[in-house]
Amino acid sequence: MMTKTNPAAYPTTEAALRVQLAACYRLVAHFGMDDLIYNHISARVPGPAHHFLINPYGLLFSEVTASSLVKIDLDGNRVDDTDAEVNQAGFVIHSAIHAGRPDALCVLHTHSDAGTAIAAMPNGLAPLSQFAMRYQGHTAFHDYEGVALETGERERLVRDLGPHHTLVLRNHGILTVGRTIPEAFILMYYFEKAAKVQLLAQGGLALGEALVLPQPEVSALAARQFTEFSGDILPPGTREWPAFLRMLERTQPDYRL
Repeated sequence: MMTKTNPAAYPTTEAALRVQLAACYRLVAHFGMDDLIYNHISARVPGPAHHFLINPYGLLFSEVTASSLVKIDLDGNRVDDTDAEVNQAGFVIHSAIHAGRPDALCVLHTHSDAGTAIAAMPNGLAPLSQFAMRYQGHTAFHDYEGVALETGERERLVRDLGPHHTLVLRNHGILTVGRTIPEAFILMYYFEKAAKVQLLAQGGLALGEALVLPQPEVSALAARQFTEFSGDILPPGTREWPAFLRMLERTQPDYRL
């Protein structure tokens, strides 16, 4: 259960999970990474049943509350007594990752402007900024197959993600996975910042100029430093999460309802 000492820990009850996941929806909207009523963040419900929570089709991320989240199984069946619909594309993508990666307790998918632009570039994020370093060697790619409505795509999504925490969906968007909700969120947050920096840097080049890149061994070192947390055992996002919650409590505390 979330505690005062570690509000970023993965909740042990569905009630606490609903609150934490609703907070994540509001944060994605607050930082401008949402796409109207589309995109999804899902989280596995504690317990032996392989159920997960996802947003109802039709709500903006800024409208999502703890009680509005829908519980479904890996076949897309609603477990809750609700008439709320779930987007088929969201079910296909999220059920694939939850089933294929047991450590992916939270799956976050966006169509953010900068992230989607990077998804159209052959090599994704370049090591142009410190923001981008944590993704070096930890990012996978999945080729575009049309709108994700066919369940047959699930196997290929899992195959392409492999052991990585970030999946670039070519010509589509970005997906991050986390052992906690804060981890999935912070990975998406910094991917977006790194993407914006890359687009600004590329757009600011004069004719004939080249971008400055660190030596490959330096990029590899920085990636290891982010991965190993410099000896810190806390998952990414843990330290930032209490500050995010304080902001939500001040500005939109109804996410808890």
